Order: sequence, then C-alpha cells, then structure tokens
Amino acid sequence: MEKQDASGAVKAEKSPQLSSDGGDAEKQLSKEVAQQFGSRVESSAVDDIYERKCYILNKVLNEHIGMGKVQWQVFFLSGFGWFCDNMWLQGVAIALPQVSREFNIPSDVRWMTFSLYIGLIFGAATWGILADVIGRRPSFNITLCLAGIFGIAAGGAPSFVGLGGLFAALGFGLGGNLPVDGTLFLEFVPANKQYLLTLLSVFWSIGQLVGSLIGWAFIANYSCSGDESNTPFDGSIPCNTADNKGWRYFFFCIGAITFVFFLLRFAVFKLPESPKFYLAKGRDAEAVATMKEIARRNGIELGDDVLSVEILRSAAGQEADMDAAHHQVEEEPKGMAAITSLPSRVAGSFKNVSFTPDLSHIKPLFRGAKMAYTTSAIFMLWSLIGLAYPLYNAFLPIYLERAQGVSGSSSVDVTYRNYAIISICGVPGSIIAAYLVELPRTGRRGAMALGTLLTGIFLFAFTTAKTNGAVLGFNCVTALTQNIMYGVLYSWTPETFPAPHRGTADGIASSLNRIFGAMAPIIGIYAVGSAPIYVSASLFIAAALIMVTVPSETVGKNAL
Repeated sequence: MEKQDASGAVKAEKSPQLSSDGGDAEKQLSKEVAQQFGSRVESSAVDDIYERKCYILNKVLNEHIGMGKVQWQVFFLSGFGWFCDNMWLQGVAIALPQVSREFNIPSDVRWMTFSLYIGLIFGAATWGILADVIGRRPSFNITLCLAGIFGIAAGGAPSFVGLGGLFAALGFGLGGNLPVDGTLFLEFVPANKQYLLTLLSVFWSIGQLVGSLIGWAFIANYSCSGDESNTPFDGSIPCNTADNKGWRYFFFCIGAITFVFFLLRFAVFKLPESPKFYLAKGRDAEAVATMKEIARRNGIELGDDVLSVEILRSAAGQEADMDAAHHQVEEEPKGMAAITSLPSRVAGSFKNVSFTPDLSHIKPLFRGAKMAYTTSAIFMLWSLIGLAYPLYNAFLPIYLERAQGVSGSSSVDVTYRNYAIISICGVPGSIIAAYLVELPRTGRRGAMALGTLLTGIFLFAFTTAKTNGAVLGFNCVTALTQNIMYGVLYSWTPETFPAPHRGTADGIASSLNRIFGAMAPIIGIYAVGSAPIYVSASLFIAAALIMVTVPSETVGKNAL
C-alpha cells in the first residue's frame, strides 16, 4: 500500500475501502467494523459513530503509517514516566532507614511512605481524568514537571513534617505517569505493536535498578556509620545531620533526573496530541491533521484519498464540515520559548473546561453486564495488588537490613548491594511478559495470572528463608515474577477500555491502587514480624484467581 515518489518520500496509495462510494462499500464497512469491534466487551461503552471513525484511524495507522520515528519517540518518552515512578517509589523506601536515624523517629518513619501515597492517590485520579478532559499531552508534560520540582526540594527538607509534605506534592505529580503515559503510547501504535506497551514496563524495572545504584552510591558512602544498622530504628545511637547527607544527595540527584526528563518531553521532542482524543471529542479535522503530521514525521505522505474529514464522516454517516477540513496542527515554540510559554499553554489547556462533577466518563464503564463486571474486576485487581505490592516492596530495605542484622554481618553497603541485585533480577520480567502476552492461547490474562500466582507462592517461600543467600535468592525470583505481573497489568488495563474513557478508567484504577497502597505503611507500623509478607502473598494469590474470570482478552485486537 506504499510507494516512493521521485523525491524519495514514502507515499501511501489510495485505499479503495476507505474512499469507495455506494451501498456495497457501506455494507462492507459495516461488516468490517462489526468484525473488529462487535464482540468486544468495551464496545458497549461507545457509540456506533465513534466505532466507525476509530476503525478508519486504526486502518490508516496499521496499513499506512506503521511503527516509525514518532512511535519510537513516544515509546521512550512514555518510558521516562514509568522510569521515574518506580525510581521514586523505591527511592523513598531506600532512604527510609537513614531518614529514621536523622530525625530520630524509629517507628513513625513509615508515615513518609503514607505521605507519598496520599499524593499518588490524588495525582492518579486527577491526571487520569484530565487526560480525557483537556487532553493527553498537557497531563503527560505537567506530571514530570511537578515531580522534578518537588523531588529536588525533598532533598532540602528541614524537618520530618516538611519532608512528608514534599513527598505528598511529589506523589501528586508522579501519580499521573502510569495512567497517562500508557494511554498516550497505546493510541500512537499500530495493532501489531501493542505488545510494546507491556515491554514499556522495562523502564519501570530499570528505574528501580537506577534508583538502587544511585542510592547505594550516596547512602552507603555519605551516611551514618554502617555499624549503626545493628540497632535499626531504636534511636539509641545519635546520627548527626552533617554525617548523614547521603539521602539528601540521593534525592537531589534523582530529582534532577526527573526534571531533565520533563525538559526532554516538553522542550526537545514535540509530540502531537492523541488523534483518538480528538476523535472522542468530535474534533475530526484535528484528528485528521494530527494523523497526517505523524505520517509526515515518519517520512510518509498521507493524502486526502487515504484520510480526510470527508472520509471519516462519510464512514459514520455524517455530513462533512468543509470549513474544518483543512485544519493544521498548531506549531509550538521551541527551546527556551517552550519553557517560558509553559504557564500560558497550561492555562490554555483548561479553557472552556467545566469543573462541575461529571459522570460522563464513568457511567459508560459500567454499561452492560459484561462491561460492568470487567470494570469492577479490574478495579478490584488494582486495589488488591496495590495493597500487596508495598506491604513487601516498600519496606524491602528494612527487611533486608533486619536479615543482615540477624546474621551478624549488617552494614548499609551490604543492604543496598543486595537491593541493587534484586532490582537487576526484575528487568528480564518485563521482557518475558512482552513475549507471553502475544501467545494466542494464554494471552494477556494467562500471562498476568501466572506472574501474579508465582509472586504469591514465592513470597510464602520467602518467609522460610534462614540465611542471607536464601533471602536474596527468593527476593530475586519474586522481583522477576512481579514485573511479569505488573508489565501485563499496565498494558492490559488501557487496552480493555475505549479511548473516550481510557484516561478516566486508568486514573481510577491507579488511584485505587494507591489508596490501598497507602494502607501498607499503617499495617507495617502495627504488624508483628513477617505478618505483612503473609498478607501480601495471600492477596497476590487471590488476585490471580480473579484475573482468569475477566471476560476481556485483547491479544491480537486493535485498541478501540
């Protein structure tokens, strides 16, 4: 369907099915739309007009644009958000022992994790919903901006209470990364490359690894003596601020990394808005113009005989609006001009936005019995896993330190070395997940249930570990299986919901994940011994059983 013209540019040939006239073409289109979306659970959440237009966009994306430069840019820029999310989530956990010593708060240090989760809760809901209201791109940029600013500020926190407030503000920015970034990336890639959304979770794993390595470098070398780890959290040995700068240097460093990623998104690479967002808002001319801009950046000429407002509206049985047929993508400022124009551009995104409570993006998620069950089950899964994951992972450095103390070989250096090793073991999990989701018999649900079930089993086994080697070994295996689980969950969720309501659904799911995650530090404060690990393992196994009951399977299907 493509050929090169004299200048060497790739030109898409005319697609007969998209531009044919007459009743036969209409019947053929209806048949193809029904084949693609008719049996889909999520089709009940959108109308026939959107389905028909989405079919056209998917067809053009699959057959004419494909996977090009723009798609790979979106892949890496979206990966930055996932990278920062886990880098900070694990970074706060890494810093907890030294924060505890400096502020002399043996047990209450876990409230730092609670503060972070409060921000994550509101951030996930706010930016996920706003992605459906003001667009994917503003949310995509603002989230990392806030995280970078408040992350750097956390390194200079003067008090325990001040640090908690900065963590909450940091979490508000970070909270939007997973729902918004996954949504944006999914709406730019062709159907045969949607598995890359699962592979995107490799950035999540690498973020944990980089955070561990940076934490090891700073905290192990610029903290109170490692010998003090033999008496963690009892406050009996003082720790002077001047001797405990490691965690502050750590936050300065990863905060700067986060802000640089924001600059790359906002000032260096100029991503267009999602065409499906425009389509959902009835802005057909802008959707067409954006598709042509994506094709142009990929070196493809997308003519009006392939995609136009007339073709879109004809497919939906509407009359074309000729006044809007030649809409152009707005040129954005570059370099420093992009930075200085940020406030006005953010304000412009909220123009004509009503902040009156509106359920128009929530009600369709429960339209019909199958859709209602699918949505409820997904929300339940995010909730259960949201509690199970931090019950174990958020306090992993503490568990490792206690294990070292029992063996008599405790030191800050050994603790963070082990944490870095565990992080490395998690990276292959994302790659394995990207392979498993394409298997036709098991698909997304099977891969996700397998990873979740194995995580629960190995966590139960972890409680029997008596030596440092056994503790490290079980943690490495668990890190791999957890990344399989999360890698699929993060891709399957946005694939399951249609674009008009995808941001809202992802935002609510992620917010529930954080709400239940916020319970983890409370349980950790009052729980005894290994009780949090038993609870975590049980929740993972329960989640695996629920996963196999969800009727939605998205392997081999175009995102709606």
